[in-house]
Amino acid sequence: MAHLGQEDQDRQNIIQRMVKMISDGENRKKLLEDTAAKVKDIAERHEKTLRDASLVSGLYNLTRGEKSRITLERYVLGALLDEVTRAANLRLLDMSHHRYSLHRMAGDSTDGRGGLTLVSDSYTGRSRPANTLSGGETFLASLSLALGLADVVQAKQGGVRLDTMFIDEGFGTLDPEALNSAMNTLIDLQNTGRLVGIISHVPELEERIDARLKVTPAEKGSKAEFEILE
Repeated sequence: MAHLGQEDQDRQNIIQRMVKMISDGENRKKLLEDTAAKVKDIAERHEKTLRDASLVSGLYNLTRGEKSRITLERYVLGALLDEVTRAANLRLLDMSHHRYSLHRMAGDSTDGRGGLTLVSDSYTGRSRPANTLSGGETFLASLSLALGLADVVQAKQGGVRLDTMFIDEGFGTLDPEALNSAMNTLIDLQNTGRLVGIISHVPELEERIDARLKVTPAEKGSKAEFEILE
């Protein structure tokens, strides 16, 4: 009987160890399953991070012009320059009797250029660099760009108005016909409510300007006085 009791005890011990092993196995299985789920979640988040990083990297390379050589800043400025050019051409065409219009050279992937470098000449049917214009033609183009820029800034800034403009010299480079066209443009601008000031030594302008601040040099210093013509 004692022998049988020992065998029963041994069997119970074996069964307990087996139950414990099974329980430990279940716990390890659960732990492995939890670990596998965590690894899968980490892997999925890693893949998403890689996709997001690839998207951000692509956007970064695009904005800095890695392939096109045109940065986001240059692209935006180019679009703004196109607007200014369109506004400027409205006046340049009028002042040049529909001969000249401005446009910018389209940038390419090799040099990234896109500046305002070309002038279309309707007389020849060709475009040429802006630096080939004469002094008077350059002045008209510059005046048109200044007025075009003022128009675009006012249009984009809502309540902001550019009501005052001063032009320093340049009129002496114009022939009588071009001078008349430029003055008519400025008078039209003045009629819209803007104040246009001209700094010049051209005698012909005195006949076209009713209110003048005349500066006369003297030995003890220059003398300034207003002249209002009725």
